[in-house]
Amino acid sequence: MTAPAAPDFDALFAGSDDPWRFRTRWYERRKRALTLAALPRERYRRGFEPGCANGELAAALAARCDALVAADASPRAVGLAAERLRGTTGVELACLAVPAAWPPGRFDLVVISELAYYLDAADRRRLAERIRASLEPGGTVLACHWRAPIDDAHCDGDTVHAELDVALGLPRRGGWVDEDMRIDAWFESAGSVGDPRGPDPGGRASCHASR
Repeated sequence: MTAPAAPDFDALFAGSDDPWRFRTRWYERRKRALTLAALPRERYRRGFEPGCANGELAAALAARCDALVAADASPRAVGLAAERLRGTTGVELACLAVPAAWPPGRFDLVVISELAYYLDAADRRRLAERIRASLEPGGTVLACHWRAPIDDAHCDGDTVHAELDVALGLPRRGGWVDEDMRIDAWFESAGSVGDPRGPDPGGRASCHASR
């Protein structure tokens, strides 16, 4: 079987500053909201998003991270991301192609959004190795991918996530699956984000208080 040709992302971004309609398409806006909701922690020390495209998801992740590295292999995409993120504090932009290149340092959040199926099997294995090696103890890995076949992809999103399940060696603890997309988060137990012991704003002693 002939391997699919690598997509020319520079050409895509040369023709439009938002070729996938990240800003306006309901699928993209919904996916972004579900991705953020799947993160188990409100705040992260340092996050990494490879394949950041024009920076729409990075802008949302920056609000949850003290520091964020957003990278893309397309110089045009990095330029658009710089425009989108202008004035956003704590964001570092890089033009690099994963997994051959990887930013230095450790991360407690790595987000892989609609990227991994454009890599061949060897590079997907290397990607998982890079993630695991740079992930801080207790960190979160989140992946989000389209489930239907894509002409210029090496595999579908379900395959990507099944491979990550094995390669990361972390429990898969949350996410979302529907006909369009799969979102999964891998992390060691972070405990409940809805502690029933504290009073709610209405003054009840517990969210499980008897009626």
